[in-house]
Amino acid sequence: MRVDEQVVGEIGLGLLVLLGIERGDSSTTADKLLHKVTRYRVFSDPAGHMNLDVNSVGGSLLVVSQFTLAADTHKGLRPSFSSAMPPDEAKGLFDYFVRAATDVLPVETGRFGADMQVHLTNDGPVTFLLSA
Repeated sequence: MRVDEQVVGEIGLGLLVLLGIERGDSSTTADKLLHKVTRYRVFSDPAGHMNLDVNSVGGSLLVVSQFTLAADTHKGLRPSFSSAMPPDEAKGLFDYFVRAATDVLPVETGRFGADMQVHLTNDGPVTFLLSA
């Protein structure tokens, strides 16, 4: 991941967590989501089945704040971000999630609120939308 042409976060094997924080989310929500992210069995076991979590494969997390995940796209042709938590509040919850994740796995991040270029090699491709 780059900001102003500088690498600010990078992992090898692991999960890219695009973290959308909405109004009403809390540390309890973050804890539940972290529990799910770190235990979600999406990596292949020796038989080729999705049966291993990120910790089991020695992976890391790359956590990126992504307010656009809170977009309401039901009406019209322009997204509404009214359900997104305001940035000053969301940053505190983002930082909380990252600190808690660091207690479990190696973690890299981008820069909250920055214009980032995120590069992803999506193996599979496999992508999941997780909710707490």
